[in-house]
Amino acid sequence: IGIPGKNCGTIILTAEELGNCRDCATMQFCANKLDKKDFFGRSDPFMVFYRSNEDGTFTICHKTEVVKNTLNPVWQPFTIPVRALCNGDYDRSIKVEVYDWDRDGSHDFIGAFTTSYRELSRGQSQFNVYEVSSLNISKCFHLIFLPSPLSLSSTQIHFTVAIDFTASNGNPSQSTSLHYMSPYQMNAYAMALKAVGEIIQDYDSDKMFPALGFGAKLPPDGRVSHEFPLNGNVDNPYCNGMEGILEAYHESLKTVQLYGPTNFAPVINHVARYAAAVQDGSQYFVLLIITDGVISDMAQTKEAIVNAAKLPMSIIIVGVGQAEFDAMVELDGDDVRISSRGKLAERDIVQFVPFRDYMDRTGNHVLSMARLAKDVLAEIPDQLILYMKSRGIKPNQTPPDYSPPGLSPTPTV
Repeated sequence: IGIPGKNCGTIILTAEELGNCRDCATMQFCANKLDKKDFFGRSDPFMVFYRSNEDGTFTICHKTEVVKNTLNPVWQPFTIPVRALCNGDYDRSIKVEVYDWDRDGSHDFIGAFTTSYRELSRGQSQFNVYEVSSLNISKCFHLIFLPSPLSLSSTQIHFTVAIDFTASNGNPSQSTSLHYMSPYQMNAYAMALKAVGEIIQDYDSDKMFPALGFGAKLPPDGRVSHEFPLNGNVDNPYCNGMEGILEAYHESLKTVQLYGPTNFAPVINHVARYAAAVQDGSQYFVLLIITDGVISDMAQTKEAIVNAAKLPMSIIIVGVGQAEFDAMVELDGDDVRISSRGKLAERDIVQFVPFRDYMDRTGNHVLSMARLAKDVLAEIPDQLILYMKSRGIKPNQTPPDYSPPGLSPTPTV
């Protein structure tokens, strides 16, 4: 009830009817090439398993033992009631976090992933390989069922970045604009691009990114374009890494005039043309759109997404600003699958996240940006695997024999 003059906490009680499931699951995990968190020595990793609740929260249901002084731990097998993991709902999300144990209790976060009991019950297969983004957004590792699983290293990932240059973002010379060019700090677009970009560049095969803008008037004739290269080179729109994209973005702000309307379909179709040319599983294309959420060509965008769902392609949308983003949520398709002209999308290929939800009010910029990067990439592995399965495409590389810790291959997608 609170104490006058004191800022008290809150206790929330929730209830859920228990399922009748009496099954138990026995699992064993290992990890390769974990992030080194200790200044002296290696990490002391342990895993924490969380069951998801009906209200979207998570509750700890299991912790593994701590494996001391190793970056390649093999945890002991453990048995847990399926009801504790997911209350008997095989498709309910299970979140797993990995920490570096510290004696004083301030355990360092290494990474996390989500899965389900249905996926885990498949046992030793490529479906139980998990690449986990580390908190410093620079490395990743495999968390796998023993023995080592099938690798997907035969697929090259290609990212394309598209940035919204429409007038609804505000005049870049004014501090109220989402594109405001402050000499002291990055604007919302640059922050989102840097947070997501610094991790996706580790997955891109050549670190060269086509970077596009849309919704601006271009010099010298003021022509409106919904698909222009940020570096100004139509024949070679590639930028070298995220730093190259940020540099091209800032240069574009100095030369183009923000205009409109906000059309997504042209940049989606741009990437789809490349994806359509390579459908044998050797390459996969991901389009990252950063926008303020105001969209003018909803019908055309839905049609473009439905068509792209047949291709080796995914779309990530990061919304910046304070808009409602209802249209972006609709495009995400998590609740209702996108359709166009009476045709449903073959699979869900869109992931949307609002940037404002990741602004940490405590000032922990590193943590908030790491959460953003983790969530925007969360659905890509499943989307890629679903495309491969639907086309009957299997990785070229055969499953390697299990190698002892320290002899594992370099992490791959």
